[in-house]
Amino acid sequence: MSIRELLRFRYTLFANPSLFPTSKPNRFYSPFYSAASKALAFPQSTLWSLDSCPDIKQLFQIQAQLITSGLFNNPFWAEKVLKHSTGFGNIDHTVSVFRCIDNPGTFCVNTVIKAYSFSSFPHQAVVFYFQILSNGSFVPNSFTFVPLLGSCAKMGCSKSAQKCHGQAVRFGVVNKLPVQNSLIHMYGCCGVIEFAMKVLVEMPERDLVTWNSFIDGCVKVWELGLAHKLFDAMPEKNVVSWNIMINGYLKGGNPGWALKLFREMVKAGVVGNEKTVVSVLSACSKSNRLKEGRSVHGFLIKNGLKSNIIIDTALVNLYSNSQKLGLARRIFDKIENRNLVCWNAMILGHCIHGDPEDGLKLFMDMVDQSRVRGGRESISPDEITFVGVLCACARARLLAEGRNYFSQMTDKFGIKPNFAHFWCMANLYVNVNLVEEAEEILRQMPDGYEDVSSDTLLWVNLLSSCRFREGVTVGERIATSLIAKDPGNFSYYQLLLNVYAVAGQWEDVARVRQVMKERRIERVPWCSLVDLKEIVHNLKVGEKLRESVEQSDATLAQLAQRSS
Repeated sequence: MSIRELLRFRYTLFANPSLFPTSKPNRFYSPFYSAASKALAFPQSTLWSLDSCPDIKQLFQIQAQLITSGLFNNPFWAEKVLKHSTGFGNIDHTVSVFRCIDNPGTFCVNTVIKAYSFSSFPHQAVVFYFQILSNGSFVPNSFTFVPLLGSCAKMGCSKSAQKCHGQAVRFGVVNKLPVQNSLIHMYGCCGVIEFAMKVLVEMPERDLVTWNSFIDGCVKVWELGLAHKLFDAMPEKNVVSWNIMINGYLKGGNPGWALKLFREMVKAGVVGNEKTVVSVLSACSKSNRLKEGRSVHGFLIKNGLKSNIIIDTALVNLYSNSQKLGLARRIFDKIENRNLVCWNAMILGHCIHGDPEDGLKLFMDMVDQSRVRGGRESISPDEITFVGVLCACARARLLAEGRNYFSQMTDKFGIKPNFAHFWCMANLYVNVNLVEEAEEILRQMPDGYEDVSSDTLLWVNLLSSCRFREGVTVGERIATSLIAKDPGNFSYYQLLLNVYAVAGQWEDVARVRQVMKERRIERVPWCSLVDLKEIVHNLKVGEKLRESVEQSDATLAQLAQRSS
């Protein structure tokens, strides 16, 4: 359908007053309207139904009406259904509608790419793009590349990122500001900050999104010094800018800096949002600042701000870590639609900071509720849940229960154990005076046990909260004996590093790292554990700030030169 035909069609619809349902008599109504005009009442009401469609079930009904009436063959209506289907997160339905459209245009292709970018299958956006491109009739525009590059960002795949960047260059849209911002965000998420910096320096025009995207990329690769320097140099800041830096310091293991930035934000007159509240509550929780956390909670109550599951979970975590389990449980019990994160916060609170048996009972309540619900809404425990459960067994010296839960984790729930789970089991054995069994389970850990991806800092913080003191001595003895037998085995050094890390013995971590460097002990291929040296830097951000000064000065100089 051409633009002229589409405009004519819309004019026909809206020029006829009888098509608009109203509770009041229409003074323009005339009984002499033709039957053809009355026939148009169905399309108009359908258009209104589409625009106000509340859920995908009603969308299915509207689509069925369009199909039976023959209107679905009209590209105007098919594209309308396609556009509205993306809002309900059903990617299969979106693609099926797209397949029904003859000769779909760029708008339709962009709609599907956008749907994939918001789905759990962002890689399919890239696959879909190149499939359609190979047909020869599709010419992408700048609106194509914003969601496409966003999909690459979610994937974190630098190879796909560079491939799509090349496509943007090929079709001449790489100089569009939204595309350049998407490129910076994409390369930041892929950890290729030097590519993001190259795009930033070469941009003739920058906006607030540009700066936020680049600073967020710096934070993602732990370049907090560079991020902070650029943050200070920003011509203007919004709440997103502040949230990026606050969350960066929080994830970098320095909640004190996060709270310091929050105070500066308040002084600057910037009003925070939900993300700010959650980050500040988490910072208070991690730094044991209960008084400040309560002040934030009081502010929420005093100002009548609407609570939600994210804020409530942060409050549960705050009070649990501060050993105020009664307050945490009161908030938890009021949450109606609990998700796994919420359950984990309360279970870990009981298991690590409160009564271990209360934690195990709450775990069974979660499993029982999931069994009753069944289907898509059921909640299954994950690896974090079982860290809490096994920690509770170790604290309460429940040997039989601990062995049973460890078996359930692998056999029933299909969760692959990592260092955290073996460490809890080893400490359980130590606590019941089965030192030989503790040594055996640590010795027999598979080579891939350390693969806990980018959540290493989470495990270190979590296990350090368990305060297994006796197990540290056992773990240290086992690791050093294994190293003595096989000085070239990387896994044995990794075990020793993990033991020291969860005990907070950072000087020993640095010492072992130095020994590894002198002996040229390198990481085994395909090992994805974040280097514990990075953890030390993340917990000592002040050192990281000083290291990045020269790099940030050079970057600012480049930007100033480019702008002049």
